[in-house]
Amino acid sequence: MKTGVKAGVRGVQGEPETSPWSAAIWVAGPAAVLAALPWAARGRLPERLATHWSGGSGAPDDSMPLWAAALFPALVWAALALLTLTLVRPRGGAAVYATLAAGAVFLVGAQAGIIRANLDRADWRHAGSVDLALAVTIAAAAVAGTAGWMATRNRSTPAARPADTAPGMEIPAGETLVWLSRTANPWLRALAALTGAGALAAALAAVAGLVATPWALLAPLAIASVTVLACSSVRARVTERGLEVAFGPLGLPVRRWSAEDIESAHAEHRTPAQVGGWGYRLSGKGTTVMLRAGECLVIHPRRGADFAVSVEDAERGAALLNSLIARARQAAPSGSA
Repeated sequence: MKTGVKAGVRGVQGEPETSPWSAAIWVAGPAAVLAALPWAARGRLPERLATHWSGGSGAPDDSMPLWAAALFPALVWAALALLTLTLVRPRGGAAVYATLAAGAVFLVGAQAGIIRANLDRADWRHAGSVDLALAVTIAAAAVAGTAGWMATRNRSTPAARPADTAPGMEIPAGETLVWLSRTANPWLRALAALTGAGALAAALAAVAGLVATPWALLAPLAIASVTVLACSSVRARVTERGLEVAFGPLGLPVRRWSAEDIESAHAEHRTPAQVGGWGYRLSGKGTTVMLRAGECLVIHPRRGADFAVSVEDAERGAALLNSLIARARQAAPSGSA
């Protein structure tokens, strides 16, 4: 019976920490958007805004002055975010991010729907329906909450151990060794958040009716945000199957090499200047996933250029991978390539 033994970087399975700066952004960011939306459209809104609709007739039945319509949702969000960070955080980071993502999307979407319903109306009693906006907002909030949960659950905080200098690693009979390491670049994550916020602002402006054609700005910013986010973090894992490199907070996309498809592996010090910058880079050294200068796990595949990923404890990962490569060669039929 095989027993699982983790080698290399050992991580304690747990939830991601919420830093003070991250918490402040979560509280202030959506609050600012909620407060700014009515003021951005104030020239096209009545003095009082319809803020509640009858469940039976669907007609507006309550209103607020513009300043209250801007301030009240922002205060609701601030209270919700602070309660979540205070009460839910001890139970797990994934629950925090799921709650914050769903709550922010719901309140911002509802605010945009209210603005659109009141837009170009002389009196709040003539405001349009918010049924469609509410349905879309609920669906979007559910998707955002699920994405927040999936992106942060079961993330480990690895602690680096001293690396072996041997090119190979002895694998005890009957045991399975696994090496795992993660790296993230906070600056790339900040850039992804910034471009994502720009795309969200363009989408909200379109939903609220403030602009007619936001696609010229929304599409490039959204594509840039998703692309940069995918290149902002990486997880490298060596198992009996070979090497797996997963990108982004959701672990997608994934690149895999079986042990049979790799000639050798080694650790090498690389810098952004050597490979042409940050992120997913193509250069004379092959492909490098450069998230921080320093030690990289480098493989030489049987076909194609070298592939390198900047992760901690790369030397131990290379040692285990070389041992698996040697085992795969010994198990291969005589005369096979």
